[in-house]
Amino acid sequence: MALKDALGLTYSGATEAGFSSYARAVRELQCFIGDPVGSADRAIAEDPGFVMAHVFKGYLFGLATEREATLVARACHEAALPLAATARERAHVAALGHLAWGRWHEASRILEDVAIDHPLDLVALLTGHQIDFFTGNARMLRDRIGRALPAWRSDMPGYHAVLGMQAFGLEEMGDYARAERLGRTAVELEPRDGWAQHAVAHVMEMQSRQKDGIAWMRANPDAWTRESFLKVHNWWHLALFHYDLGEVAEVLALYDGPIYGEASTMALNMVDASAILWRLRLGGVDLGGRWTALADNWHKAGGGNYAFNDAHAMMAFVGAGLEAPAKTLLEAQREAMRGSDDNAA
Repeated sequence: MALKDALGLTYSGATEAGFSSYARAVRELQCFIGDPVGSADRAIAEDPGFVMAHVFKGYLFGLATEREATLVARACHEAALPLAATARERAHVAALGHLAWGRWHEASRILEDVAIDHPLDLVALLTGHQIDFFTGNARMLRDRIGRALPAWRSDMPGYHAVLGMQAFGLEEMGDYARAERLGRTAVELEPRDGWAQHAVAHVMEMQSRQKDGIAWMRANPDAWTRESFLKVHNWWHLALFHYDLGEVAEVLALYDGPIYGEASTMALNMVDASAILWRLRLGGVDLGGRWTALADNWHKAGGGNYAFNDAHAMMAFVGAGLEAPAKTLLEAQREAMRGSDDNAA
């Protein structure tokens, strides 16, 4: 049992019903909106033998940079291993296995090969791009997408996401004019594309165009915040523009509102909270009890899973003046460095 999508890619073990939920999950990830995990779960419930549904769910958890999520990614990999699959799908299963066991660079390399052979494989591009982001590989953020872009046309589903990813990669490599142009085009095509919105914000941050940045972020916030799981990070970008202008009251209002008014325990959101409070601390701003609330959630999260998260957890422990969790985190880091995965390095 296999079917083909609108771009000609084959999906083993999928029925129309299961593929409909899978396609929804992919669309949600393109914009960073909705509940792609829920959509992937529905695809799996419809078609337990649908290998890419298991892989896609595994990618979502593998990219969460949290210990418990990594265990789910490994379970998804185990579920996918025995299922019928094409060569392209088997490569995805292998990439998920490497990601789930902390071999991010090897997962990146396999997904690079998949996208070279199948440049219209949007999941390979989306997942590879995020791995490049988490590993700080600026050149691949640009070139992974740049290689695939000539195969895409503006009438293809997901084209806005490819433009948005290319915009971010160009920005990370300092090609600001092209990055802004492509990012704006992506947002025009799909106003809810939070990653493209974020790419243009990066350009303006790098060029110290704070007022342009504030105007860009405040022009249509409903589009990039509604049902978005990237919204905290994009609010953080708006806060940075205000911070750069010395508008501390605006920064604190954003922190106490959309950034951390609801005290999230998701690492990606806590990173943003730490990053803005640390800037304010360095500027001598009295932050009251904000550090303590944030440090409490970092303490619950544990350490040693992803070095970037640990750095931001330590900011919170130092900011709150908490010696015991700081020492615990240092020990977790020492333990992590004894590992053999990419995080150890």
